[in-house]
Amino acid sequence: KKITKMSVYNQLQREEILELRNKHFCSGQKTSYDKPLFVVRGSKQYLFNENGKSYIDAYNNVAHVGHCHEKVVSAAANQLAIINSNTRYLDPNLVLLAKKLTSKLPEKLSVCFFVNSGSEANDLAARLAQNYTKSTDFIVIENAYHGATITCAKLSPTKWGIERGGIPVPDDVHQIPIADPYRGPYSLDDNEAGKKYANYVAQAIDKIHKRGHKLAAFFCESIQGCGGQIVYPPGYLQAAYEHVRSAGGLCVADEVQVGFGRTGSHFWAFESQNVVPDIVTMGKPFGNGYPLAAVVTTKEIAEAFSRIEFFNTFGGSPVACAIGLAVLDVIESENLQNNALIVGQLFKDLLIELQSKYYCIGDVRGMGLFVGIEFVLDRQTKEPAPQIATQLCDALYQDCILTGVGGAHDNVLRIKGPICINEQDIRLIIQSIDKNLQIITSNISTIKARY
Repeated sequence: KKITKMSVYNQLQREEILELRNKHFCSGQKTSYDKPLFVVRGSKQYLFNENGKSYIDAYNNVAHVGHCHEKVVSAAANQLAIINSNTRYLDPNLVLLAKKLTSKLPEKLSVCFFVNSGSEANDLAARLAQNYTKSTDFIVIENAYHGATITCAKLSPTKWGIERGGIPVPDDVHQIPIADPYRGPYSLDDNEAGKKYANYVAQAIDKIHKRGHKLAAFFCESIQGCGGQIVYPPGYLQAAYEHVRSAGGLCVADEVQVGFGRTGSHFWAFESQNVVPDIVTMGKPFGNGYPLAAVVTTKEIAEAFSRIEFFNTFGGSPVACAIGLAVLDVIESENLQNNALIVGQLFKDLLIELQSKYYCIGDVRGMGLFVGIEFVLDRQTKEPAPQIATQLCDALYQDCILTGVGGAHDNVLRIKGPICINEQDIRLIIQSIDKNLQIITSNISTIKARY
């Protein structure tokens, strides 16, 4: 494909774009990399810059079934040429998407609210929970991120701290330690680790009750994303949900980053913990780049919210729903969930081989194509090595591979690209990681001294 002469991508040079960004946007609206990538088009798991150079996109989990997938693009264009209205009118796309989506969920989760983003979805889930329980307090996990609205920022400890541009620490949101088998007090060697971490939920509930308050909901990403791709020990959510429900609270599963088959073994990551939430939120991958998200809950919880009208101007529009249907169809027809399972397992296996070669790889974790590599200076003390993660991310970029860095200590390389990534891509990524870690570890004296 070539960019047409009239395309906006031919109107400005890289330097002009940067100059205008610096003029019209604040420094907190960051780009990736010191020399940002100028993306002019995408196809499947690849992005292309202004010079035609291709990059393996191993980071953008929004383009879930691949950038510019022809079926998704066609669905959007065709529906936009017919009608794009809102949910106050009858439209088959709306109900067909609800039917298709709920068929992928446990039976009791049958009522949908379509919105535009994961932030909107989590914001609405909080409203549903408070309305249903007539309670105000929430429990969240440390390092969690649930969105950008003021309510979601309250639910996101990563956004707390007014001194750094965040929000004041809320007094009605209670943070508990994360169930991290690598850094936490209970490892996977402990068969009771899940239940022990869930005791933090019970302790938070006791704290809420002592204040004379009640629990509205426990918000939890089914696998923690921005906190470093942390997979909880078996039985964690089961035990946590029991504590929550015994206190009259609701259980909210945030699937914004990990839903729609990304984990490979399951369509929803919460299924890997053998639980059924009361509310599920989803976003990013649902529209494959188009603003589409959803809250799905029970009839009982939804009807308790029906005393006032809920309306979202663009949520559930015919175009959004047509795109959602196309995304679900592509996941099935191209067997992408199974691809995430097979390719993701290959990736983890190859990373574990590298772990035996590089002392700085402290942990390899994840499910399917949601993988994290945690770097440390010392495997015994687990002292974080953010400089290694950052240098490796930059080096991969030079090798035309896009990844990201996250985690509480900024020492986790995060891989979560389109789930159509193939074996050849994975082997190229592994080769680049291997090559660059040889260089990085030999040049960092603090690492070299510990070998």
